[in-house]
Amino acid sequence: MPDLLAALAEPALRSALVLSAQVAALTLLVHATLGTALAAALARRGWRGRWLLDVLVTLPLVFPPVATGFLLLWLLGRHGAVGAPLREHLGLDFVFSFAGVLLASVLAGLPLVVKPVQAALESAAARLGEAARTLGKNEWQILLQVLLPATRRALAAGLALGLARSVGEVGITLMLGGNVEGRTTTVSLAIYNAVMGGEFAQAALLSALLGAVALAVFAALRRLEAL
Repeated sequence: MPDLLAALAEPALRSALVLSAQVAALTLLVHATLGTALAAALARRGWRGRWLLDVLVTLPLVFPPVATGFLLLWLLGRHGAVGAPLREHLGLDFVFSFAGVLLASVLAGLPLVVKPVQAALESAAARLGEAARTLGKNEWQILLQVLLPATRRALAAGLALGLARSVGEVGITLMLGGNVEGRTTTVSLAIYNAVMGGEFAQAALLSALLGAVALAVFAALRRLEAL
């Protein structure tokens, strides 16, 4: 415990902890909202562009994280096809910034949220959708009042898996957000830095702390799942 407290007293590590907590909280919020919306869209078949959305959502799960980060850096960089207009017209810069770290965190765990909820929505639609229609419910009422409540356990499980994946993200964050101490260095990158610097005791302590937080979040979401 004294070693852990001494390590956490360092300004760089405190900054990494605060940044990771902020990113984790926002990631959970985005996963719960955007993840559910994407799952609902993908659960509906037959519309144009569905396959492309499915590919984009699934890509971070099957593509190497460093390669995904490089692709995002190429697109969102200051001279990138997407990044240049965003920076010029909206003043939004993803490279070496909090926005980049958040985007990396969201994308890393998003497929693990979307896919379980999508599968649950498709299953619930097959079982409950037609019955709800016979009761006079419209499509929005079916989605909001019938299907989404029936998928709360899948959502809780997806949020737990997605957040655990996001908290441990290194590759995409390293490429897009950089590794700027006191600015874009998360706890996972602090562990990476400690290992590269030969500070294995510090890396072990931070890994244990990160593991404890991940288990606590998982336990909390499991309790919500059981409600």
